[in-house]
Amino acid sequence: MQITWLGHSSFLLEDSKGRKLLTDPFDTTVGYEVYKGNPDIATISHKHFDHNYTKELKDSCKIIDKIGIFNLDDIYIKGLPSYHDKDKGAKRGDNIIFTYRMDGYALCHLGDLGHSLTNDDIEAIGTVDILFVPVGGNYTIDGKEASEVTKKINPKIVFPMHYKTSKVSLPLDGVETFLMYMKNASKIDSNTLIIDDEIKESLSVKMLNYI
Repeated sequence: MQITWLGHSSFLLEDSKGRKLLTDPFDTTVGYEVYKGNPDIATISHKHFDHNYTKELKDSCKIIDKIGIFNLDDIYIKGLPSYHDKDKGAKRGDNIIFTYRMDGYALCHLGDLGHSLTNDDIEAIGTVDILFVPVGGNYTIDGKEASEVTKKINPKIVFPMHYKTSKVSLPLDGVETFLMYMKNASKIDSNTLIIDDEIKESLSVKMLNYI
């Protein structure tokens, strides 16, 4: 499996058969270059401009933007209900947590999660090999809260997302607080990581480099 960070909360997941899944595509105002590829599937965690820009996607791309269970191109996807804030969506609306099964790996993308997770939430998410978690605060959980959520889910590999970089125009915190609480982090000198074997790590934070 190849995981490519496109910036913000958008990742391109490509399995060993070449099938591509895109998460939370953003528009031009975010600061990163807009993705113009041709994924097979795109998941949308919520309807904000920095997570649901689908105008560049071809008609053949299957868009999933609701809760439920889906099996597309032999990729198992589950959308779970959550909120964009701590007030059950009263401030910023709903958010969808997506879990995926690709190449035998269990992945989870938390979208713009705005609250901690209950034991029922953790049970619904299930076992996770690879987690994508927002850490920038303001619009989502912050670095400390993200570390607590991450440890509850207990994935093998963690990709922080939705944080301030030199490219981002949004008022977000950087990734530093999250890294301080997680400790076990490594920087990857690329925006892509290939995983093709059993993952033997635990709570290992991977910092992909936007190019």
